[in-house]
Amino acid sequence: MTHVSADSEVVTAHKDLHSEQGAHRGEHPGRAKNPVVKVRGLSWLEFEKRDLDRTEAFARDFGFAVHSRTPDELQLRAARAGAPCLVVRRGPESRFLGLAFEAAERADLQTLAAAHHTLVEPLAQQGGGQAVLLVDPSGITVKVVHGVEPLPDTPLQAPQTWNIAGTTPRTNATQRPPREPARIERIGHIAMATRVFGQALDWYLDNFGLIVSDFLFLDGQRERGPAMAFIRCDRGSEPSDHHTLAMLLAPESGYVHSAYEVADLDALAAGGEYLRDLGYTRSWGIGRHIQGSQVFDYWRDPDRFMVEHYADGDVFDNTLEPGWAPLRASGLAQWGPPATADFLGSRPSPSLVRNAIGALREDNEIDLARLTALVKALKS
Repeated sequence: MTHVSADSEVVTAHKDLHSEQGAHRGEHPGRAKNPVVKVRGLSWLEFEKRDLDRTEAFARDFGFAVHSRTPDELQLRAARAGAPCLVVRRGPESRFLGLAFEAAERADLQTLAAAHHTLVEPLAQQGGGQAVLLVDPSGITVKVVHGVEPLPDTPLQAPQTWNIAGTTPRTNATQRPPREPARIERIGHIAMATRVFGQALDWYLDNFGLIVSDFLFLDGQRERGPAMAFIRCDRGSEPSDHHTLAMLLAPESGYVHSAYEVADLDALAAGGEYLRDLGYTRSWGIGRHIQGSQVFDYWRDPDRFMVEHYADGDVFDNTLEPGWAPLRASGLAQWGPPATADFLGSRPSPSLVRNAIGALREDNEIDLARLTALVKALKS
């Protein structure tokens, strides 16, 4: 992956690939030497919502299918086989409750439980299985599960056949992608913010064997370490999504957005038109990311949670080392409209000000220099 040329210039796989540069000597390696276990992927997310009827209506319009519904719980599924990817419980407020990773083996649950002096417990929800319940350094509940009975595949949204220069497989036929919900095929990733970035990053790498695809650092502060990481599962030689988890240093800890794969660009775009026609709020899009390469379209649900349709994302095996690049709003996309204040979370609000002041008063990784550089990055 790395060699030294005749003039001693270090050349890495990151040049013209997925990031501007590789690591400097002594920087974070982006993986743990001896992780407790290696998870297979993201299984589901859990939320509490006040209004399950409103939640279900948006979910169907966004492209989920309903797996089950009771007066107090809504389970949403994707079209491909797997566990329900969203579990929403009725509650007094709308909030993110936590996430679940899939263990590769049943024995991994015992290994993880022993490392954290806790127990392997049965899952109460439909589908059975067992879980280890942990809490990350930011206070987010994290389950690692195994043995959940997967739901079967359901019909997928057929991708469009494209004529491209020199190759025209579509003859005597037009393109008319239907304006309908972009059918969710699977859950892709979750992005979270934390005030204790370095501690949280190492916790996920050490416990779950996750590995970093790309680091982003703040201008003038690279020596202080990264401020954002795009993190994938280590499946060995089997390619894994560029990121299953994205993590950002920020004064407000918790959920930022979650992303769901759809068939192709036409499904994403036509699905976006469908959402727009119904009056939902687009946060940012359509564009193509740099880290991960996904074509993206971000939306707000009725409770202001951000969700993403994406297509055509990168996949890496475990041989690729992390790339490093500066964190800038203008560096989040190859093409598309500029990142919005809504997407960046930079729109002034009493909550944002309170959290920034609170972060500065606490013992964490947010200080005035970091906060100033973050603000600058969101404007650059």
